[in-house]
Amino acid sequence: MLAYRHAFHAGNHADVLKHAVLAQVLRHMGQKDKPYWLIDTHAGAGGYSLASPEAKKKGEFEHGIARLMERDDLPEAVADYVALVRAFNPEGGLGRYPGSPEIARALLRPQDRLRLFELHPADVRILASHQSAGPHTEVHHEDGFEGLKAQLPPPSRRAVVLMDPSYELKADYGRVVAAVREALERFAECVVVVWYPQINRLESAQLPKRLQSLAQEVKTRSWLHARLTVQPLDRLGFGLAGSGVFVINTPWTLHAALKDSLPYLTKTLGQYEGASHLLQHKAV
Repeated sequence: MLAYRHAFHAGNHADVLKHAVLAQVLRHMGQKDKPYWLIDTHAGAGGYSLASPEAKKKGEFEHGIARLMERDDLPEAVADYVALVRAFNPEGGLGRYPGSPEIARALLRPQDRLRLFELHPADVRILASHQSAGPHTEVHHEDGFEGLKAQLPPPSRRAVVLMDPSYELKADYGRVVAAVREALERFAECVVVVWYPQINRLESAQLPKRLQSLAQEVKTRSWLHARLTVQPLDRLGFGLAGSGVFVINTPWTLHAALKDSLPYLTKTLGQYEGASHLLQHKAV
């Protein structure tokens, strides 16, 4: 259950999509003076050394963020995300990669709040060592699906929830849907960002459809589904062909940002001729 370590995958194509979307969501939330909370249910270690044995084992970042670092033709949203990665490497180059907590720390304002959940004992120690001293930040060694309940609704009545479990367990797909439902029942205006892997598994294919049905059922303002496919699906179900992000109560600026960015990422990060993207959006 606690075998997954994101250090093996830091900076890959899935991180590029997830963190580019997250950055745009947080930029939008920061346009109003009123504070907001970011609740990260599966925070990981927070930041990662790309020189570590874990990151170098498969070198997944070489087919992800490394392909973008030196480009001078980046779309605006991708350029914003890459600038955050560069800022995390003040000495230059690409030695470290910022996970979601570090992306958040770069973008949250003094009045905002950060709530981080992580179960893996090694990762939560690393996370706490870097994040606990941050203003208005709490690190919880706790199941994020369960811990989310006590965080909503926040006093400011503005919140973003990021859910990106490893999905090593099939049960995670159902737990995501249940957690999203409960989050929206507790706080209907909450912006929910769900990342999922594109693998040869029925649960993976069904998850965005289940989230779309849920968004319509609870009558949220809007939803958006973005998917980036860079490799063919592995018939055995082990390979990561791509990933998707499903956003409920979507910031109105996000669709335009991804409409420009997804074709670029498909071309730049694609690893076969069939690389593709999908962008669906509906304002309810």
